[in-house]
Amino acid sequence: MSGEISIAGVYMPGLLLLAIAALVLTAVLTRLLGLIGAYRLIAYRPLVDVALYVIVLGLLVILFVPDAPLP
Repeated sequence: MSGEISIAGVYMPGLLLLAIAALVLTAVLTRLLGLIGAYRLIAYRPLVDVALYVIVLGLLVILFVPDAPLP
């Protein structure tokens, strides 16, 4: 990964764009989990939301960064 992506002449860090995409995907996933009632089984919802964000961001990095190390 080159580290920076040019959007209309403004260089943005690639990780920032992946973090924004992970935030949007996490918002959709938390909405779906709320609709199906999965949060009734969880004791501390904010911790689960943060963990879900970290998991989604990690998956996006593995998918979109060609030289990312695989575990």
